[in-house]
Parts: sequence; structure tokens; C-alpha cells
Amino acid sequence: MLYILDSANVEEIRRCMEYFPIDGVTTNPTIISREKRNFLDLIKELRETIGPERMLHIQATAYTAEGMVEEALRLKEIVGGEFYIKIPVSDEGIKATMMLKKLDVKVTETAIFTQPQALLAAKAGADFVAPYVNRLDNIVSDGVSVVSDIVSMFSTHNIESKVLAASFKNVEQVHSVILKGGHAVTITPELCERMLYHPLTVSAISDFDQDWRKVYGDKRILDLI
Repeated sequence: MLYILDSANVEEIRRCMEYFPIDGVTTNPTIISREKRNFLDLIKELRETIGPERMLHIQATAYTAEGMVEEALRLKEIVGGEFYIKIPVSDEGIKATMMLKKLDVKVTETAIFTQPQALLAAKAGADFVAPYVNRLDNIVSDGVSVVSDIVSMFSTHNIESKVLAASFKNVEQVHSVILKGGHAVTITPELCERMLYHPLTVSAISDFDQDWRKVYGDKRILDLI
């Protein structure tokens, strides 16, 4: 299971990397634009922050397959490391994916809402396919079920592409996708914090501390050995 942070905010990313086992960062044009920064400076800082070994997903903005390929090659040259170009699933996107695989560029096919879209993307050579869970739920569909179908379909047909589930609004959605065999999830920094929190855990830690203080006061273990 891979946890990919859905953010382009450098400070948020640094904090999450300090406290959580983050495997990489994924962005899209919306996430990038929220930072209101020079694009080139931002993507360079993102790579510097997470290091070359963690995944960095950056989405193409060109309209044509040829334009997407050009953007992917340039971005790979600039950020280096474990880089994935995100390509929206469309006719031009599928064409671009097939072209990029011949050039040894890793691809994440994004904005996926159906099982057939995921299969086409995988057959075209996508390393990851990214179905949108909460957006499916919002149109009275079942995002987790779609992810489950895709995972099963890939297993049945021995397809190497991985499912990078995206678009989550709560911990239950993330948990359900993991139970269904999703290979990776994109989570916001806020959701990352929520995944760890439980009031009973907070209460238990408080009880431990209070019981300790009754005997040892403010002293910690290193003060006593």
C-alpha cells in the first residue's frame, strides 16, 4: 500500500513527511494553481523537498497527445527522480500514453470514472490508473465498488498497472479502498492527520501519563536509569 500526498504546499508536505510514511506527492492543475507561485520554482522545490526516491506526479496541461509528450519529457528532465506524468483519460490521453511508454516515461492515467476507462489506460501502458472515489459517490455511484472491480479485473487478466485511488473526503472511503485491494491512495494532509486520530487513543495516552506522574512525577525514563 502506497500513501501519496495530494498537495503542492511545501510546508504541508514537509510536516507530513516528518510524521507519516509518505511514498510521494501527486498534483494536478487545480492543486498547483492554489499555491499561486512560479510553476518552475514550485516543481523544483517539490522535488527537492521529497527527494529523488519518492514519487512525484505532475499533470500535463496540453490538449494534444504530441503536446502532452513534449510536456512530459521536459518535466522529467527538470524534476528527475521517480517522476510520473499524469495524463487525463481521453482519446488524446490514451494516444499520449502509448507514445510515452515507448519513450520510457512513467504514466499515471487520471480522471477515471469507469472500469472500461481503467482497462484501456492499462492496456495503453499506464503504470497507475486513478479512479475518483468521492466524485463517483457524489453522482449516486459507488466509488469503492468501481475500484474493487478494477483491482479484480487487473488481477484476472494479469495486468501490471496499479490502482491509485483518488478523490477522498473521509477515512472510511480510504479504508474501504484498501480493503478492496487498492494498491495506492492519494490523501490530503488533513486526511492524513485524520487517519491517525481516535479519541480513545488520545484518552489512553492521557491515562498512561497520569498514572506515571502519580509515582514518578515529571521524570521520564532517562531520568531514572
